[in-house]
Amino acid sequence: MATANRGARRRRGRPLLWLGATAVVLAALWVAFGSAAMGYGHTGAAYAARVACSCRFVAGRSLEDCAKDKVGGMELVTLSEDVPGERVTARMLLVSDTARMKPGYGCVLDPWEA
Repeated sequence: MATANRGARRRRGRPLLWLGATAVVLAALWVAFGSAAMGYGHTGAAYAARVACSCRFVAGRSLEDCAKDKVGGMELVTLSEDVPGERVTARMLLVSDTARMKPGYGCVLDPWEA
């Protein structure tokens, strides 16, 4: 009876062990690659926002039509528009960026906040 309880306790502790090991691996990956991933996210969102803003408010196309212009690798980018404010926001991973129509300049990115 005592050995059966010991085996059952060992099996119950295994999910916690796997959960802890997974958390450690994810934390190590974030430390190693998190900065680069966020950089790519910022770059992708900025690029998509500026291009989609120009497509929407300079060329006069619909946002759905502009979304077709995304280059390969930009599948994670989502676009949203603010028509009265003449701006487009692009979101990728955990970041977003906004570009707005500025008369005489075309579409420009909003300043980044660090």
